[in-house]
Amino acid sequence: MASAKDILQSAKRVLMPVAGFYVLLLATLFLLQSCLIYHPDTPTRAIVATPESIGLAYEPVKIPTEDDLTLDAWFVPAQDARGVLLFFHGNAGNISHRLESIGLFNRLRLSTLIIDYRGYGQSEGEPSEEGTYRDAEAAWRYLTDQRGISPERIVLFGRSLGGAVAAHAAKGRDAGALILESAFTSVPDMAAQIYWFLPVRWLTRFDYDTEAALASVSAPVLVIHSPDDRIVPFAHGRALFAAAREPKQFLEINGGHNTGFLRSEQAYLKGIDAFLTEHLGK
Repeated sequence: MASAKDILQSAKRVLMPVAGFYVLLLATLFLLQSCLIYHPDTPTRAIVATPESIGLAYEPVKIPTEDDLTLDAWFVPAQDARGVLLFFHGNAGNISHRLESIGLFNRLRLSTLIIDYRGYGQSEGEPSEEGTYRDAEAAWRYLTDQRGISPERIVLFGRSLGGAVAAHAAKGRDAGALILESAFTSVPDMAAQIYWFLPVRWLTRFDYDTEAALASVSAPVLVIHSPDDRIVPFAHGRALFAAAREPKQFLEINGGHNTGFLRSEQAYLKGIDAFLTEHLGK
């Protein structure tokens, strides 16, 4: 019969490698968080197409940031434009992977300024949370200062990670509207759901707190989300809607995280059009 000492030694032999792996996993998550959040090379940083490929005229734009970087962007005018949509995309790819969305917004009579965050596409620098906020500030200044567009004609739009950037940019501004599509409440909330077995709220170095930002947003808010979203759960969209101040609307669509706006195209266009008509007056 094994003694208590033998049992203890056997337990140590089993538990020590497990504990070592656990600590290694924690260290990896802490040190490599940026790589987990930003995917500028997925599928590529190369610009693979332009709005001309879908029949839209556009203007290539270079936007300077306050910390002396240059962002790559496109301005895509719409005929009889009801406003200008400032487009903040998700955490992978670049502006050339958003042509389908640009086409839909053009059909909604929205001119579009879409930017690549620092470190994405042909933009300079490396991505960071504070950096993406600075990029949003630079894009806003470009529209209001260089193009002379009135804030109430600007619609801030963010998809997924871009929702957090758009909500941050909308704080304290008299924007025409804020649209959040497939957005999450915060990075710690997402991390806690994915890595439920780890103390990730203590380890997370990124906030991207969309929910908190909404407390300082006075513009009308439209939240768009799909119950079929397997990347950002539907509950995040509902929580953002609950956090938003009036006036606000919720548009439920169908389809996955990256395909819902296409699968639900007619309902998507109809819902956004009604929202814009009510709040932009056109």
